[in-house]
Amino acid sequence: MGGHPVMDPIGITDPSIPNPWPEDLSASRFPLRVFFMEAQDGADPEVLPPPPPIPPNVTPAKADDDRVSPPKKSSKPKRVPMARPQGQTRKGQPISLLTNHFRVSVRNVDDYFYHYSVSLKYEDDRPVDGKGIGRRVIDKLHQTYDTELGNKDFAYDGEKSLFTIGSLPNINNEFTVVLEDMSSTKTAVNGSPGGNDSPGENDRKRMRRPFHTKTFKVELSFAAKIPMNSIALALKGQESENSQEALRVLDIVLRQHAAKKGCLLVRQSFFQNNPSNFTDLGGGVLGCRGFHSSFRATQGGLSLNIDVSTTMIVRPGPVVDFLIENQNVRDPYQIDWSRAKRMLKNLRIKVAPSNTEYKIVGLSELPCNQQIFTLKQRNGRNGNGELEVQDTEITVFEYFVKHRRIELGYSRELPCINVGKPKRPTYFPIELCSLVSLQRYTKALSTLQRSSLVEKSRQKPQERMNVLSEALKHNNYDADPMLRASGVSIAAQFTQIDGRVLPAPRLKVGNGEDFFPRNGRWNFNNKKLIEPSTVDKWAVVNFSARCDVRSLIRDLIKCGNMKGISIEQPFDVFDENPSSRRDPPIARVENMFEQVKSKLPGAPRFLLCLLAERKNSAIYGPWKRKCLAEFGIVTQCMAPTRVNDQYLTNVLLKINAKLGGMNSLLQVEHSPAMPLISKVPTIILGMDVSHGSPGQSDVPSIAAVVSSRQWPLISRYRATVRTQSPKVEMIDSLFKPSDSDDLGIIRELLIDFYTSSGKRKPEQIVIFRDGVSESQFNQVLNIELDQIIEACKFLDEKWSPKFTVIIAQKNHHTKFFQPSSPDNVPPGTVVDNKVCHPRNYDFYMCSHAGMIGTTRPTHYHVLLDEIGFSADDLQELVHSLSYVYQRSTTAISVVAPVCYAHLAASQMGQFMKFDDMSETSSSHGGVSSAGTIVVPELPRLHEKVSSSMFFC
Repeated sequence: MGGHPVMDPIGITDPSIPNPWPEDLSASRFPLRVFFMEAQDGADPEVLPPPPPIPPNVTPAKADDDRVSPPKKSSKPKRVPMARPQGQTRKGQPISLLTNHFRVSVRNVDDYFYHYSVSLKYEDDRPVDGKGIGRRVIDKLHQTYDTELGNKDFAYDGEKSLFTIGSLPNINNEFTVVLEDMSSTKTAVNGSPGGNDSPGENDRKRMRRPFHTKTFKVELSFAAKIPMNSIALALKGQESENSQEALRVLDIVLRQHAAKKGCLLVRQSFFQNNPSNFTDLGGGVLGCRGFHSSFRATQGGLSLNIDVSTTMIVRPGPVVDFLIENQNVRDPYQIDWSRAKRMLKNLRIKVAPSNTEYKIVGLSELPCNQQIFTLKQRNGRNGNGELEVQDTEITVFEYFVKHRRIELGYSRELPCINVGKPKRPTYFPIELCSLVSLQRYTKALSTLQRSSLVEKSRQKPQERMNVLSEALKHNNYDADPMLRASGVSIAAQFTQIDGRVLPAPRLKVGNGEDFFPRNGRWNFNNKKLIEPSTVDKWAVVNFSARCDVRSLIRDLIKCGNMKGISIEQPFDVFDENPSSRRDPPIARVENMFEQVKSKLPGAPRFLLCLLAERKNSAIYGPWKRKCLAEFGIVTQCMAPTRVNDQYLTNVLLKINAKLGGMNSLLQVEHSPAMPLISKVPTIILGMDVSHGSPGQSDVPSIAAVVSSRQWPLISRYRATVRTQSPKVEMIDSLFKPSDSDDLGIIRELLIDFYTSSGKRKPEQIVIFRDGVSESQFNQVLNIELDQIIEACKFLDEKWSPKFTVIIAQKNHHTKFFQPSSPDNVPPGTVVDNKVCHPRNYDFYMCSHAGMIGTTRPTHYHVLLDEIGFSADDLQELVHSLSYVYQRSTTAISVVAPVCYAHLAASQMGQFMKFDDMSETSSSHGGVSSAGTIVVPELPRLHEKVSSSMFFC
């Protein structure tokens, strides 16, 4: 085994060879499981008797070498989310609240929803795949065959499912439906540029059917029968597949209600075509305000959750105007048409003067005045009475000007819009094309667009309540025929609930001082950091930021001294060569590092990087990668536009944490006062997966796990980050056995905990998982948790830590309001009744002070609790973990480990982003010869910074 310690058959190290683990855990040459197999009470390893002699005529079978193989999986029952524990929570001051859940009563509990599968085909048996057509066909079906369908109302999901109350009268439900005025359907007539356009008046007269009609075949097949009383059972905690399906039917009714009003549907959110709801985000993108509506089974009964929702849409209007704004150019002749082609694909346009609607499939290869197509012209009839057709080559521009008599201007020299099929393109001059309204923008928003969206979407609590009350009144759900037939009625008032306000935890800072934060906030005025670091062997690099660097350094040193941080004078200031400013980002970073290496006597410990642009600098990714992955240098980027004491203090908080210092601690971290945490070695994990934007289907997802270190502290963390397949939410690299090693994330974090916590194994593991929906809870419990357990067993078969698994959800629509105050709910507000799940263990917490807009609580779901926290103690732990975020002097809205995992994934995602800043970046996943997506690996952090809080 070349340098490995000699192992006997049961995996115990030969005592004659020194075990390197206690001194050098970084030397991963040795079998990993050895370091957790410690002799009890200092006793020597057990000496086993020699094996018995082998009888004659017996061939010994080779035993499984479980030292190098992962433990075999036994068939064990699947874990399910735990039920809410008995007993009432008591900690905190009571507070009366309102919530945006509206009480729903269901009278018709003895009936059934009947589910029918919908098959839609054209006359020639081709399946219908166009979005939006299904609803028009089913609406027409309802009008035409109302009697045959028993005068029943429908709930249709727009795709393949239709629901009724009670069964349809016919066993064989096959129908023919004719839709007229199919404006987006092209009819074959004479004279389109390469394809088909609206017919002339003479052509319409010759048609047998009305202009633009389509015939469809509709078949409804019985699929399932859903008892409506399953909703009542769910409210009693007896949730089943039937109850989920019944609630889904009610949600489909809401979607159908919005669709009939012409709304854009995005899952359970609906957006009306009303310009007063639009806000300009720049780049041809609008924020569109709408509403989320969904039925929820809660402890207080069935409720309708209504909230304000926002999506992004492309600006409707002339295509050219959108492209000019999107690409930030002055005129159409500066447009990058390769970018435009990607941006426009699949968007819908209306073409003047016919106002016909089409979907864009691409652009012409040549400009309008050069793009040729074959024009078929009728030449009368020959001597035999046959119609003669003449083929003429003509440009698109000439066709529209001479044959359609349409005046064209700037589009003469621009590409045409193609709305045809792959082998039969259909072209229109771009100036005749306008984007229709309510089309989602699915590309990634820029930093400026995102901040603009957040700023313009804010609503104070009282304003939001008024808007939601008006939305409920305007939608008039009680008049919906399907809801009425279901016996559903919705209260008009916000639901009243009881909450509690937990007290803020006591914090410790330098000089032995401790204090209670007020309103979730504190500051370091006249205070020292509890563990200040020393900033030495450092330098400043300036990427063309306009500031007085010497004054900045002087002020930073002065501010640091006031906070207890000793900052030496920097070795030098390296200004970027002005001739490099237009170089690609990677080249600019390389040039800067050449400067640094040529002048510094050795590797710096810290580099302060000054950037000209805040947050959206192209330098950020390559600079971080160079420092953290290649050289192991701690770095802090800043864009010094407005420098004051508060700004410098915030920068120093980050620098101190990155260099290994601590800014503040919970007072209980150095005492045995934390229930179940301070008495037993406990590691806290925060897990998150970051995905590309909706329009980037080939960008690898990035999984990050952070872990606490130096137990009993719960304020210090480190991170491990990996890439995985695009859009995959479950983390697939927690446990990755390879030969005699485990290359997974968890092994790395467990070893770090062991080395930083006095060679103690964690006996308890608390997991906070971010970003998963309720439908994925079982996967977290049975896939991710199993991987973590296997990683533990791989290190030591006898080691069985206890687990507590908690999901943190921010992406929900429950809000809380104070009935007698216009302010947000106070920090520390917790709610665990009425709007919570009827059976499962969950609670809402607003740990932060909502200074702007309406506070969004975090929804915590406790899926497993082997450790055995009381509900009060668990809520107190969650609340306390919102106060250990080292980057700021405020309580944050979610536990710090989750926030750190998100930061680590986001920052290391920048490592891959800069290789090619275009939408077709080479850092995206490629495709192997077998057709599977090849996921590029992230560069590993340098060992000098791998255990640091680099993400702060």
